[in-house]
Amino acid sequence: MKEVKSAWRIERAKYFLSILGMALTIVVLLLLRGHLNQTTIAFALLLVVLFTAILRGSRPALVNAALGALFFNFFFLPPYNTLAIHDPQNWVALAAFLITAVTVGWLSSAAKLRAEEAEAGQIEIKRLYEELRSSFQLASRAEALRQSERLKSALLDAVTHDIRTPLTSIKASVTTLLDEEAKDERAETSIALDAAMRREMLEVINEESDRLNRFVEGLIELARIEAGELQLRRRWSAVDEIVAAALLRAGTLVRRHRVVVDLEKDLPLVRVDSRAVSEVVYTLVDNAAKYSPASTNIRITACLTNDAQQVTASVEDEGRGVPPDLRERIFDKFFRATRDGDAGGDDREPSGTGMGLAIAKGIVEAHDGRIWSRDATEHGRGARFEFTLPIGDDDEESLTERQPAHIAPLEEKIT
Repeated sequence: MKEVKSAWRIERAKYFLSILGMALTIVVLLLLRGHLNQTTIAFALLLVVLFTAILRGSRPALVNAALGALFFNFFFLPPYNTLAIHDPQNWVALAAFLITAVTVGWLSSAAKLRAEEAEAGQIEIKRLYEELRSSFQLASRAEALRQSERLKSALLDAVTHDIRTPLTSIKASVTTLLDEEAKDERAETSIALDAAMRREMLEVINEESDRLNRFVEGLIELARIEAGELQLRRRWSAVDEIVAAALLRAGTLVRRHRVVVDLEKDLPLVRVDSRAVSEVVYTLVDNAAKYSPASTNIRITACLTNDAQQVTASVEDEGRGVPPDLRERIFDKFFRATRDGDAGGDDREPSGTGMGLAIAKGIVEAHDGRIWSRDATEHGRGARFEFTLPIGDDDEESLTERQPAHIAPLEEKIT
């Protein structure tokens, strides 16, 4: 009820102010009647109707149009101060004024209404846009939470397997050594260990400690890549030296395979972080050794591509290969494509954390390169991992700065 009364008061105020404006205009025009002609007076009254339509709406404008016609006839058309009209031309003038006033009032009000509707439409569009953006943000947060949960689950699986397994081996070896040390106190349960067995236990502890260390380093490297904090120390390096460094490190991994290196002659130097790129090659060689039978070939190639603007390197094995539907996912964190029976001829699943390829991808992309997987080209089976590296800009460093340090020939390193 209060709202209805308030609306009625607002409506009355509109009419009152509109009529007041018309009345004040009539008073001013009466004072100037001797100096104004009828056309000027008519235009002045039309302006009042126009502003009333814009400011107050169509109904107050129609009221003012009627009042304007009445006052125009009474005060400004002879004979003055009477509603009688003797001259037929004045009838035409009055009718024209009334029609024009009504038309102007209606058109102005309609234009204002359309403007208000357009503004209301814009407000509604903005509101819907904000709702839609909020919905997208909520959906993005929900998707981010789902991704986070999947990552946590994968990380938990990796931690469970790749930390607990070496810890179990370390614990068993240490316990055995401690029991052997305490044999004098517990002779009935002692385990007799010779020097070879003790050395084997110590080697297990050493190897599993290295495995734990590699796992932690992998986590740190992944965190740096995701945070965009991977610092590259780019220097001009030779591709064959990068490959040689990777193979030297992977010597024990490929001892049951034949490594074939086929690098294009006269490859130019590449401006890269040689340590990081060597890590990429090492990771790909490690994968090839894990997922291909013993006594098979691991082939490493490199050549100029893309109009001699980049070097494309590849590592190819003779295992079962990577299923096409997994070729993108294998570069995800902690994802591993299980390929039974490829681990050098036995049925055990190869060890690993699922971080190597993710790190390799991060390193290659940090160099503005690209890495991908496809079927091997040799023998019709196996996996082939390829990655590209831009050669670099000759103007970035002087010739003396880009000369690589002397490293023994590749042939000496892989023999």
